Amino acid sequence: MKRLLLVAGILFISVVSTACINNLAVQELNTKAKAFIESGDYKSAVERLKSSIDLEPSAYESYYNLAVAYTKLNDYTNAFDNYKKSIELKNDFADGYYSLAICEENLILDLEEGEIALEDGVLVPAVAGKKKISDDEKVYISNLSSDVIFNYEKYLSLMPDADDKDDVNERLNELKQKVSQ
Repeated sequence: MKRLLLVAGILFISVVSTACINNLAVQELNTKAKAFIESGDYKSAVERLKSSIDLEPSAYESYYNLAVAYTKLNDYTNAFDNYKKSIELKNDFADGYYSLAICEENLILDLEEGEIALEDGVLVPAVAGKKKISDDEKVYISNLSSDVIFNYEKYLSLMPDADDKDDVNERLNELKQKVSQ
């Protein structure tokens, strides 16, 4: 019986130690990734954050930081996926909703300005000189605008006393007017 308790104790300590080591490694990878983001090396940040997620797939912060790095790279598809994953893991994560809304607005601007195009449902860099927004892009922008409104409203519901509350409400009113036209 003593041996059984000893073996169980050793296994428990091993599991706890491994979890602690993984947690420290995740923190270190996230810290390095944030430094890469701050220095503008977004590709290195992406690699560190992917490694962090491999070690701890339930860390919503890693997905959020990865989304930020993808946003900086204008890789909207991956940014959206990772913002949504961070929110899925922590559904009351106000910054996740806010940042997703900002990213979606950036994509709308890039579509309207002809920087990005929608081809067969896939976002691609636009051909130089593209001026006209396609009908598919108009529908996509409309749907995306609705998502932006939802995400800003969710942010404000989670952060009713946010410092930028007035700015976000003003932006919401502008978007709602634009969508209703």
